[in-house]
Amino acid sequence: MPPKTADRIEVVDALRGIALFAIVIVHCLEHYNLYYIPDDYPQWLTSLDKGIWNTTWFIMAGKAFSTFSLLFGFSFYIQFSNAQKRGIPFKGRFVWRMFLLLMFSQLHSLFYNGDILLLYAVMGLFLVSVSHLSTRKILIIASLMIIQPIEWIRVICCLYDVPFLEYGEHWMKYGALAKPVMQSGSFFEVVQSNITYGQLYGNLWQIENGRIFQIGGLFLFGMIAGRLSLFKNIPQSISLWKKITLWSALLFIPLNVARMVYPDIAQGNKALLMPLDIAIPSICNFLFMGLLVGCFILLWYDKGNGYKFQRLFIPFGKMSLTNYITQSIIGITLFYGFGFNLYKSTGATACLFIAIIIFVVLLAASNLWLKKHRQGPLEWIWKKLTWIDFKNNKI
Repeated sequence: MPPKTADRIEVVDALRGIALFAIVIVHCLEHYNLYYIPDDYPQWLTSLDKGIWNTTWFIMAGKAFSTFSLLFGFSFYIQFSNAQKRGIPFKGRFVWRMFLLLMFSQLHSLFYNGDILLLYAVMGLFLVSVSHLSTRKILIIASLMIIQPIEWIRVICCLYDVPFLEYGEHWMKYGALAKPVMQSGSFFEVVQSNITYGQLYGNLWQIENGRIFQIGGLFLFGMIAGRLSLFKNIPQSISLWKKITLWSALLFIPLNVARMVYPDIAQGNKALLMPLDIAIPSICNFLFMGLLVGCFILLWYDKGNGYKFQRLFIPFGKMSLTNYITQSIIGITLFYGFGFNLYKSTGATACLFIAIIIFVVLLAASNLWLKKHRQGPLEWIWKKLTWIDFKNNKI
């Protein structure tokens, strides 16, 4: 039987909702991994597309995913804490919950080869393994993971001509196999592709681009946020968020400058550029996320219980698993060859409008569903199966 949960922290649902909305925007601009830039647009529209692309990438790319990951770690803490208060063993149950998430990831991967849930399920086991450590130790591990230590070792090895494992481009050959199917294959051919090299394409890209360390670090920071009650409206958390926001901004500026200048310093040295292209953006995204999340929370509690535009995202965030998978199904139907084939004719401006329409439709559906139900359909299934009574074979 699941432990009774405390009242939901609405700012967390709102943050999760706005992060998911940003993910929808990024996915639409990418045509759901079917990258294509129309070349027959008028100059003014091409310039507008470029501006929207660059702005979106600067504000959202990497930051939305980071926020989503941070809140996953926080949710683990809440579930663990609630179970602990009632004396219910939770570690084994959470491992089972991660297996269920892996099953959801396989469902999602049938449609979209950019799924992130598989890595979430795997790294969720890492959360369990370190949950007994002190907050100080977890903070040290989280900080080390965020700076991408393997990539810095790789940089040092490159500078001193020390052989190191080569990686970073293995995903490309599977991407080359997946793209033609996305462009012109039938729905069933897309599914078949995603079962095989589509999964290798998406998951190898994430592994080779530092997502394992990034997700692990963010999960741990989310757990720390729970331990420190950072999402509660108390003086200590407000004071901490002010410090986090300030230091995130101060550290982001020099690192972002370094991000712009190191390609010139490396002078086309591919072996050196590849690890720098992983490590420095990873740190920049983390810091900018800290700035954005801090501002969102301070603004929320300045109002007391959030402004209307912030509270708008609560239903979308409460049904995040359902909406995450549903937006992918809608997206591939719109952009892939078996559907409306929009990838050929949509630049960044059109994709932004499409993302807003997808969000509005899913938000309306979420509001309607939550009027009669406490959770989204997939969230309900996940919870029910998480707390299945194996001894009595009851759900």
